[in-house]
Amino acid sequence: MVRLGTGIGWRPEIADAVERMPGVDWVEVVAENLCPGHLPESLVRLRERGVTVVPHGVSLGLGGAERPDEGRLAALAERAEALGAPLVTEHIAFVRAGGPLTASAPLEAGHLLPVPRTRDALDVLCANVRIAQRALPVPLAVENIAALISWPGEEMTEGQFLYELVERTGVRLLIDVANLHTNHVNRGEDPAEALAELPVEAIAYVHVAGGVEKDGVWHDSHAHPVPRPVLDILTDLASRVAPPGVLLERDEDFPGAGELERELTAIGEAVRAGSRTRGAQPVAEGVRGAVVESAPEAPGADDEAGERVRERVALAQTALLSALVAGTPVPEGFDRTRLGIQARALAAKRAGVVAKVAPELPAVLGTAYRPAFLSYAQSRPMRGGYRQDALDFAEWALLSGGLAEGRAKRELREWWLDRSGPAPRRRSRVTGVARMGRVLMRR
Repeated sequence: MVRLGTGIGWRPEIADAVERMPGVDWVEVVAENLCPGHLPESLVRLRERGVTVVPHGVSLGLGGAERPDEGRLAALAERAEALGAPLVTEHIAFVRAGGPLTASAPLEAGHLLPVPRTRDALDVLCANVRIAQRALPVPLAVENIAALISWPGEEMTEGQFLYELVERTGVRLLIDVANLHTNHVNRGEDPAEALAELPVEAIAYVHVAGGVEKDGVWHDSHAHPVPRPVLDILTDLASRVAPPGVLLERDEDFPGAGELERELTAIGEAVRAGSRTRGAQPVAEGVRGAVVESAPEAPGADDEAGERVRERVALAQTALLSALVAGTPVPEGFDRTRLGIQARALAAKRAGVVAKVAPELPAVLGTAYRPAFLSYAQSRPMRGGYRQDALDFAEWALLSGGLAEGRAKRELREWWLDRSGPAPRRRSRVTGVARMGRVLMRR
């Protein structure tokens, strides 16, 4: 197991601060935000100083019913090699559904959604992890996620689910203690019980992050200070095992370098507090020796029976995701209130990311942008990533009427025309207007 030490999530907004920050042994970077041939100069300098860089993927969807996309796997492998990373990480989640297994239109969540803790879902996850392990040049670790919603009819606890995943695949774990806190608030799951059931020897490293509680629901925002309950869970974990690495995540509303350093100090103190009592905590039966470097092949990965399992998981995930992003009926057994909260959170995230991808849209629409986008997102799921989402929203705003008038409408139309074709258009107003008319008529 690689000893990583103390780390922080590298983001462009805090790149300079991270380079100057004392005591940082390693950083983690979102894999999809990197171009292997043009690494940010800050990351290059960190690597030259001997700072380890770990790519953290967010788009594989290893918990989804479909097999992992070969192109996404190749891209993750390329980034691991470009960074000289000792491992790569991803999530135990699904991020898309629909498609061939359900004979329905593909759906994108734009977010990490929980898989049901069932035998079917575990079989699919194990098979997908095995596929990823074969495609990657370095070991894989997978992360437990935060969730607002619970699946009905679950057959295992989170600890049991993760234990069996490790036993069957030999995969390593990235344990996010903030996500354990989130699931405690939102789903009533005891973090101590989850830790007691985990194969702690499989932990590759630990995430620590902040969040915020609104109306009794904890949102894993990565935009707030790390709260005391999360640090307490970290201490509990450190009392059971010496974590090879601990990393602070922050994705938005970045504070000054001083506050980040104070959070890293608090994290270090929490780990040391746990280490002083290590050995006093009971270890669940069967946990010792659970890490398997060469585990047997997961059953049902590619045979006919396995395909039927994938189809069952696909139908369930598609029904849930469709309810969240396309306004279809809530599947039986789910909490309608919680699904409503999750749907609004997904729409709000889409609005925020689209505003970053296409900052001209909120600039043109002003205060009307956000309510307009949320209205658009109620029944219009993403169909091709956030850039396509921006184009689809602009088209919707132009066709719906009343949202963009006068100069705003002209600017929005020009923006859409410039980006909706396969190549930049010629700067001819007459041909541009005619072209847009033809495109909108076809749609």
